[in-house]
Amino acid sequence: MRKKRIYGLGILIFIGLAILTWRLSSIQLFNTENFSKHHINLIESSVSQRTEELEINDGRGQFLDRAGNPLTFTEKPVAVVFPFLKKTEWDKAKVAAILHISSQQLEEEVQKASKPMVLGGKNPILLDSGQEDRINSLEIPGLFAIKKSFSVNTHIAEDLLGFTAKNDKLYKRKYPDLKDIDIPPIGVEGLQKTFDEFLLPDGASKLVYHVDGEGQPLFGNKVKYVEPANPFYPVYIKTTLDQEIQKGIEDILKEQGMKKGGAVLLDIKSGDVLAMASLPDRTQKDPYKNDGSDNYILKQETPGSVFKTVIAAAAIEKGVADDKEVFECSTDLYGKEASRELGKLDFNESFSQSCNRTFGETAKKLMEQDTDVIESYAQKLGLTGGAGWNGDLYHMTGFRQFEEDKGTIFISSENKKDPNFIAQTGIGQKDVSVTPLAVANMMATIARGGEKKMIRAVSEIDYQNGTVMFEFPEKDLAGSTISPYTAIKLQRLLRLVVTGENGTGRSLNGLPYEVAGKSGTAQTGKGDLYNKWFAGYFPFEKPRYALAVVNLDVPDAEGAVNPMFADIVQFLYEKDQQTGKEALLKQ
Repeated sequence: MRKKRIYGLGILIFIGLAILTWRLSSIQLFNTENFSKHHINLIESSVSQRTEELEINDGRGQFLDRAGNPLTFTEKPVAVVFPFLKKTEWDKAKVAAILHISSQQLEEEVQKASKPMVLGGKNPILLDSGQEDRINSLEIPGLFAIKKSFSVNTHIAEDLLGFTAKNDKLYKRKYPDLKDIDIPPIGVEGLQKTFDEFLLPDGASKLVYHVDGEGQPLFGNKVKYVEPANPFYPVYIKTTLDQEIQKGIEDILKEQGMKKGGAVLLDIKSGDVLAMASLPDRTQKDPYKNDGSDNYILKQETPGSVFKTVIAAAAIEKGVADDKEVFECSTDLYGKEASRELGKLDFNESFSQSCNRTFGETAKKLMEQDTDVIESYAQKLGLTGGAGWNGDLYHMTGFRQFEEDKGTIFISSENKKDPNFIAQTGIGQKDVSVTPLAVANMMATIARGGEKKMIRAVSEIDYQNGTVMFEFPEKDLAGSTISPYTAIKLQRLLRLVVTGENGTGRSLNGLPYEVAGKSGTAQTGKGDLYNKWFAGYFPFEKPRYALAVVNLDVPDAEGAVNPMFADIVQFLYEKDQQTGKEALLKQ
């Protein structure tokens, strides 16, 4: 009996030792880089306990403006200290002299270090190239001068660029083949989202120091610089934005009191976005608060009389616009007394003064000929189907730079049969809903003589070394277009809105750049609130810019957009004048 107990105990001890041996082997030999269901890298974890490190760059790709200047980050030359510096002897006076601070201030900064940190903290002490070289030449363990990447404090074009957030479930769903232990933030809005696959970090750049159990350096002053294995990453997304124009337009909208809405400025020749501003501003801590994450330039809104441009285009090409015909513009769409008594106006005057009766009647005439005609001309002018760049990008077919609404004219075919509904459609009400981006694109299309282009916000993706990974070419929008003759007629109508004695854009006459455009005031269905628009292009004779400004959900007596449009035109003129003077000085 005793022998059986000893035998059984021996078997248990043997099994226990076997399990322990298997466990140790699993930890130290077989599963060192993928231990347990949590996939822990034991080697990395072990090393991390014996290292102190400072992240120089998180490895995520960044955005540049059209000139190649950073939009979302800045690199600053700074001094970095490691905590063990507090326990060593070094020449504080010499370092303080190089930094132009007192020895006491330097000592206080170093004493704050519980982990590797930048001297000055949130207000870093910035160095010039001479200071960098002098500090590093001292070879003091735990003190280095480096160029570190910082996120910018004042963000511009936030709604276009978007933002990132930690979302482990979304990351694993989007990138099931990636096995990152420390899952990085991913893009959840704007260009950060659409270009996320290219922006994902391939690893952070760090300064790493190996330390012993007491936190002292193991290898003297030898710091290890760790960077991504692929030297081409992180990439840069080069946008088409002009940083100075972007900031200028954002400031103008805020100074003019816009609360909700925005403006978009296009380069007519290329179809590039020079600026895209949307309000209200988002907050970094809570970007979804108060609809702050919505980019209203890409959301469809009721355009009101801006849409009369489409009816005018159709009427010109279908022979419905008769210069000799006169309309009774003192009555509304239904023959009742109008809120504005405009009297009898011909077609051109009706467009200039925005007579609803004329365009309601014209829309009905057009629909009697062809029930698809209004939708067809909205498409010809680039108002529906999406205006942003799309095409193949490596393995991505149908890649789109923007997440934009497509635009709507009629929700159902039944609505095309109701004369009153058609009349409301003719003045940009009822189902009509388009994006400010598409409206600006319509103006650019007319200014180019009918040529439709895709709108770009990104021109290329660049590798870290500056070579081009992918270039987004200028592309025409698919589908039929208006004729050059129709474009010329529309150009004259849009100019008459500004130059006409009673034109709705007459307050823009006399600006240093001659403006052509169309106003719009749309009922929103939200009580007594309106969407107020002005969209156009300038200079009239040699068009360079297409601009759409919209102020959303404002009372009838407030929120005029013509002053905002005027201020932007004036700002661009002054900027162009200054740029021209600087160019002459360089010659």
